[in-house]
Amino acid sequence: MEELKTIDGAEQGSLTFQYIVVNIGNEQYGINIQYVDNIVRNQRITRVPKTQTYYKGVINLRGEIIPVMSIRLKLGQPDDNFTDKTRIIIIKVDNATIGVIVDQVKEVVTLEAGDIEKMTRSTSDAAANYISGIGKSKGELISLLDIVDLIEEG
Repeated sequence: MEELKTIDGAEQGSLTFQYIVVNIGNEQYGINIQYVDNIVRNQRITRVPKTQTYYKGVINLRGEIIPVMSIRLKLGQPDDNFTDKTRIIIIKVDNATIGVIVDQVKEVVTLEAGDIEKMTRSTSDAAANYISGIGKSKGELISLLDIVDLIEEG
């Protein structure tokens, strides 16, 4: 039997990808579900001095200390406005765990490879540097975040 290679967690035969769709400001972004470990309600964030401005601090999640980052600030948008819909998405990449603040979690969508248009990176727009493509779902466009680049670049 022929072995199927995987691309971003999808079998080559099916070429489908799952994303959690979130709101950040007025925009919709997709985060590849393979990196999502947990989604938690907003909780007390303890500030850590002398860190990048987009790091809000750390949270204690079931005994594990997790750094929390503001995607809004990293993308060059105004600071977070915490509401009852604000969530912290716990992302696991390799052996690193980090929380990212989003304004709202909307849904999980499955996109076929044909529903995703790749983006070319530009240095003029902070947000564009972290977008890997644009997904089309139910007539709406979703900017697909390259979450690995977003959290790994200091």
